[in-house]
Amino acid sequence: MTHSDMAAVVSSTLVRARLSRWSLAAIAVGAIAAALVLFVVTSMQSRVGFLFVAAGLYVVTQTAVSVLVEGWRRAKDRLMTSIVVACTCAAILPLVAVLGFTIVKGMVVLNGSFLAHTMRGVAEQDPGGGIYHAIIGTLEQVGLVTLIAVPFGLLVAIYLVEYSSGRLGRVVSFFVDVMTGLPSIVAGLFIFALWILVLGQSFSGFAGSLALAILMLPTVVRSAEEMLKIVPTSLREASYALGIQKWITVLRIVLPTALTGIVTGVMLAVARVTGETAPLLLTVFGNSALNFNPFSGAQASLPLFVFSEAGLPNETAINRAWAAALVLILIVLVLTIFARVIARLASVRS
Repeated sequence: MTHSDMAAVVSSTLVRARLSRWSLAAIAVGAIAAALVLFVVTSMQSRVGFLFVAAGLYVVTQTAVSVLVEGWRRAKDRLMTSIVVACTCAAILPLVAVLGFTIVKGMVVLNGSFLAHTMRGVAEQDPGGGIYHAIIGTLEQVGLVTLIAVPFGLLVAIYLVEYSSGRLGRVVSFFVDVMTGLPSIVAGLFIFALWILVLGQSFSGFAGSLALAILMLPTVVRSAEEMLKIVPTSLREASYALGIQKWITVLRIVLPTALTGIVTGVMLAVARVTGETAPLLLTVFGNSALNFNPFSGAQASLPLFVFSEAGLPNETAINRAWAAALVLILIVLVLTIFARVIARLASVRS
């Protein structure tokens, strides 16, 4: 047997037939048809259940056909790929469902009048009213908590990465980890007890910002710390070799290099605290009228508005709650896009 004949035999044993796209499409159609038949002859009616049954039938059938046609090695590859895709879809599906349901429900009453009016003098069953006072309250409270938590969190992260080398750094890192798992209601109770009961201050947007800052701070510290750690050590060493002081190196080289990741972490923290309700119930208290001063008097916010309106036994209030939830999502989206743009421009300048 010549060398070419041996190569042909080896290649024929290694190369197997492959399932075409039409074959995979036929398997998918068959799985859907089988799921429909199953739902017709049984009592199952859930759409989500139908998707799971159809997906399971597709994966099982595809794997079995692949074993017969392509061999077990290729079949295992297809099986794991299908499982990964299915898990990804299962993770994304709740987010898409929540967004879609919120958009459909929220667009019922969302209009210019709803955004430009408050609930002062409006009965809960009346079709009028709006969330202007809640939007102003949320923007002011989120702005204050960002001004409080971001600089402090960045300084703590810089200390942990650039300067910490002893027991104090380990203690700070431990308490940051403890604060990461702190329940939001506990932060609200702490500020309520300290700021309102002990110090005698009134309910206000600033009190709510203090409670939210406790929740936002560990997220900012941990995200900024991880971004600072991945800055190449060679950049720092090159700066030190040129005789540049350490604090200037951190300010002019390390921070701009990690800026995009830091901004992403900050926006994740902002998105988390923007939707918090429990701390605001104990510190902001809520207000049906507009209060521009976050340092004096009770103030409204979108999470509190959604919470209060959703608990009322009439459809008008519930529709207002869905519309306020949609506006809250849009505000977080706009803030995230704006922060990404600012980070990109700052990175280019640096």
